[in-house]
Amino acid sequence: MKRQLPRLRELAEVMQFKKPELDGRKRRLDAALTIDDLRTIAKRRTPAAAFDYTDGAAEGELSLQRARDAFQDIEFHPDVLRPAEHVDTSTTVLGGPSALPFGIAPTGFTRLMQTEGETAGAGAAAVAGIPFTLSTLGTTTIEDVKTVNPRGRNWFQLYVMRQREISYGLVERAAAAGYDTLMFTVDTPIAGARLRDKRNGFSIPPQLSLKTIVNAIPRPWWWFDFLTTPKLEFASLSTTGGTVGELLNSAMDPTISYDDLETIRAMWPGKLVVKGVQNVPDAVRLIDGGVDGIVLSNHGGRQLDRAPVPFHLLPQVVREVGRDATVMVDTGIMNGADIVASVALGAKFTLIGRAYLYGLMAGGRQGVDRTIAILRSEIERTMALLGVASLEELEPRHVTQLTRLTPVARDAAHVG
Repeated sequence: MKRQLPRLRELAEVMQFKKPELDGRKRRLDAALTIDDLRTIAKRRTPAAAFDYTDGAAEGELSLQRARDAFQDIEFHPDVLRPAEHVDTSTTVLGGPSALPFGIAPTGFTRLMQTEGETAGAGAAAVAGIPFTLSTLGTTTIEDVKTVNPRGRNWFQLYVMRQREISYGLVERAAAAGYDTLMFTVDTPIAGARLRDKRNGFSIPPQLSLKTIVNAIPRPWWWFDFLTTPKLEFASLSTTGGTVGELLNSAMDPTISYDDLETIRAMWPGKLVVKGVQNVPDAVRLIDGGVDGIVLSNHGGRQLDRAPVPFHLLPQVVREVGRDATVMVDTGIMNGADIVASVALGAKFTLIGRAYLYGLMAGGRQGVDRTIAILRSEIERTMALLGVASLEELEPRHVTQLTRLTPVARDAAHVG
């Protein structure tokens, strides 16, 4: 081959130097291509107690790992020669629109992870055109979330507390603020054993010890934000009195029943969803009983370890209650492909919790925006590669659930 000296003009065409990004936050968020990348950044920037509160689950954390494994253990079946040049990710759920088939799940203590907290989540949801759910144990008030997201869809997650009047007051406030959906949570009769929190001495507000101080040294930005912003507290419960421990104790009530569900339904003017359903009979009873929707959830693996995997339960529930019922799913979602698979198997909608918080810890409001952008891109790409142009075109035939955990037959389980 004949060699020649490099021509500067040709070199300029093939070698383009990237302009340096001087904004450190934008630089690290742009480098995050997956939710797991955001998790890595979040772990680096957040003290262990706050990160582990988000990242951890109950006891051996088997429920969470199995939920994530379930999404990895799927096989897609794409259609070829089916043009999907323009992919439509919009949907209608619980009587209203969403630009994407997922919303932000309720999370407690959110400002502990990063001081923008629910304000960042609600603001990002407003821009993205998706619902935002505020937790009873949120650190921003019902009214302040409405201010941040005045024209978007706000949902409220309700714990029916031992002091019922507290819960009734929250229902009335959410209704007065124009929230359109109430999420009645049923999987927390008592608190799960979250061992990471116990080992870290987790508390609200954070308690300083030699261990927490040593852990904080390489994360001064988190402590600066924490110490120079308003006091961390349960915003919607701040007037109820009592310590943090007493409030948590009050929030978990093993006596809640269908009678409480009926009481709340009579009070609430909007859509009513039951969150934390973990078996087919309960799903059937609730849908037949007239609730507007259910969320298949094991609370992100944070309550009963070894609980059923919601994504595994999804096809069975949809077969029993019908594809027209509003069945939603959460727990373990880390990729837009997880969301596409859920919709294909009959979910009307999905909710993201940790994925949103990883973005929040990685970069505040911009980090939440990045979470949504990553998931949107993965959803659009997965749909295009499957040959579907809209969510309505997704069908069970597009997905096979592979199994690494096979139930033992009941009659064989007692042999020998």
